[in-house]
Amino acid sequence: MIRSSSYRPAAEDNFPSVSAAALDIADLLKEAHHPGAGAVVLFSGEVRDNNRGREVAWLEYEAHAPLASKTIAAILKAATEKWQLKIAIARHRTGKVAVGETAVVVITASAHRSEAYAANRYIIDRIKHEAPIWKCEYFTDGAHEWGNNCHCQTVTGDPAKHIYEV
Repeated sequence: MIRSSSYRPAAEDNFPSVSAAALDIADLLKEAHHPGAGAVVLFSGEVRDNNRGREVAWLEYEAHAPLASKTIAAILKAATEKWQLKIAIARHRTGKVAVGETAVVVITASAHRSEAYAANRYIIDRIKHEAPIWKCEYFTDGAHEWGNNCHCQTVTGDPAKHIYEV
C-alpha cells in the first residue's frame, strides 16, 4: 500500500502539545489524513469576546508544560485505544491569546464518523479537566479572573462526575 505523504501514527508524541506558538489549523489538519480513516473531526476552541455577560479583552493561559504534554499524550493514547483512532492530535496555546484566536485544537480521524466525533469530545473534555493548564480572563473593564478549564459540575451537577463520563 502507498501511504499518503501526510500519514502519521495515531497518537502523536513527537510534537509539544502545549506551546506559546500560534496554532495553525490548516497545517494541523494537513497532518490528520490516514488511508484507513473515512472521517476526520476538528475541534477548534476560539477565544470569544464575552463570558457570563462580561466583555472579554483577551485570555492568558499558563501551564506546567511538561506535565500538561504528558497528560495530553496519555489522553490521546486512551482515546486512540478506545475508539481505534487512526490519528489523534491535540495542541493547546499558552500565553496571551486574543479574541478570535485559537486556544486549543483537537483532531481525530477514524474509520467512521461516530468514533471520530465521540473521541474528539472525550479528548477535549479530559484536557479541560485534567491538564495542568490555567486560564485568566481579562475583561474590557480592566478586571481579570483566574479559573481552570473545567466546568463539569455545571453540566453534570456533581463535582466528582465529569462530562466525558456522562
